[in-house]
Amino acid sequence: MVAKICGITTLEDALTALAAGANLLGFNFYPSSPRYISPAVSRPIVEVIRSLYPEATLVGVFVNAPVADVLQTLEMCRLDLAQLSGDEPPEEVKRLGPRAFKAFRPRSRDEVEAFLRAYPLRPEPPACLVDALRPGFYGGSGQRADWQVAMWLSQRVPILLAGGLTPENVGEAITQVRPWGVDVASGVESAPGRKDKVRMEMFLRRAHEAYAALSLDNSRGGS
Repeated sequence: MVAKICGITTLEDALTALAAGANLLGFNFYPSSPRYISPAVSRPIVEVIRSLYPEATLVGVFVNAPVADVLQTLEMCRLDLAQLSGDEPPEEVKRLGPRAFKAFRPRSRDEVEAFLRAYPLRPEPPACLVDALRPGFYGGSGQRADWQVAMWLSQRVPILLAGGLTPENVGEAITQVRPWGVDVASGVESAPGRKDKVRMEMFLRRAHEAYAALSLDNSRGGS
C-alpha cells in the first residue's frame, strides 16, 4: 500500500499519520493554501520525522514557484520530492529532474495524451499525480477526480490518485482506478490544515484493505 497524507502542518499530525501506516507526507508551501506551512516551520518537523521514520518519503508541494526556490526549499527542509501543482511548463519540470513530479487535472483521454507527450515523467513512482479540476483551486478542493480517466492513465504509468478521496470512498477508488498510491488532504481533516486522527486511521486502514484485496486478486490471476 502507498498512501500520502498531504497538507501536514503539525508534528502531531505527521506522527499520527506515519504511525497509522502512511508512506508519504506532503508539506504545502503555496502561501494561498489553507494548509500552507513555511519552510522555517516545516524544517524542525522534518528533523523529528527523519529521526523516527527514516523510511518515510517527504514531499514539498509547490504552485508556480521558481525552480530556484523549489530547490532551495527541498534542501533546507531535507525533503525527498517536489510535487508541482500549479501551471508549471514542461521545461521547469525537466529542470528539476527526477526529484519532481507534476500534478495535473485531466478531463479526457486526449488531455492525458497531450500531457504524456509534453511532460517528463519520473523514472520511479510516482510518475505524476492526478487531481480534480476545479477552477481557482490547485488541489485540496475536496472535489473528486475523474476516475475513468485516471484508471486509463494508471494502466500506463504509476500514478498518485488525489481529488476528493475520503475514508468512505478510498476503497472503491483503489478497486476501480488501481493507482500506484492514493493522496488525501481535506478528506481526513477536522478543519483545513488540521487532521482528524480517527479519519486518518480509517482512511489508511481501508486503503490497506483495498490494496490487499487487489494483491490477492492479482495472485489468483484476476483482472
